Amino acid sequence: MELTAMEPRRHCKTALFFDGEYALSVDTETLLKAGWKLGQDISDEELHTLLQQSDAHRASEKALYLLEHRSHSKKELTDKIARTVPRAAAEAAAQKMEDLGLIDDANFAQRYARELYRKGFALRRVRYELARKGINPQTAEQAALQNEPDVTAAIQKVLQKKYRTLADEKSHRRAAAALQRMGYEYTDIRTALKQYMTNEDEE
Repeated sequence: MELTAMEPRRHCKTALFFDGEYALSVDTETLLKAGWKLGQDISDEELHTLLQQSDAHRASEKALYLLEHRSHSKKELTDKIARTVPRAAAEAAAQKMEDLGLIDDANFAQRYARELYRKGFALRRVRYELARKGINPQTAEQAALQNEPDVTAAIQKVLQKKYRTLADEKSHRRAAAALQRMGYEYTDIRTALKQYMTNEDEE
């Protein structure tokens, strides 16, 4: 099939036309490296190879762009890249980032666990959030346990920040429900609330 036209498109892509009809769009940089010329006869195999190379290039560029803004787990990075390129290309790009040392799930888990605890979340919620990021269970458990603060102190901190007083039953129930959503166990919540209300009475 004859390459009859190449037209620039948004996002650094070029539309390819074969035998006068639009076929697909590929990454412009990849196309330039291939050195294709108008009037050239292109085989299906050559087109397939170019498309794979285009996907790989776009996936790597997307990975680097995302990592410039913040760290990601391998699964999280793969999922985001896969929104714009085939899954296989996204997985290959994420693996490349891991091989280069630009992503590390163990380090990510440690940092993310500390961040979640700073926000007031409990062990159970931290485990859940790490799992959502694709961290394997053993690594997630290690990070969650190593960074876990004292439970009672953590609950007290949340209460002091979000609830000035728990004088009535309604505010008491609201605080308890919020703490449960943050992953705290009922027994820990009850103990911390009792202590918090005792401190309020003493003041």
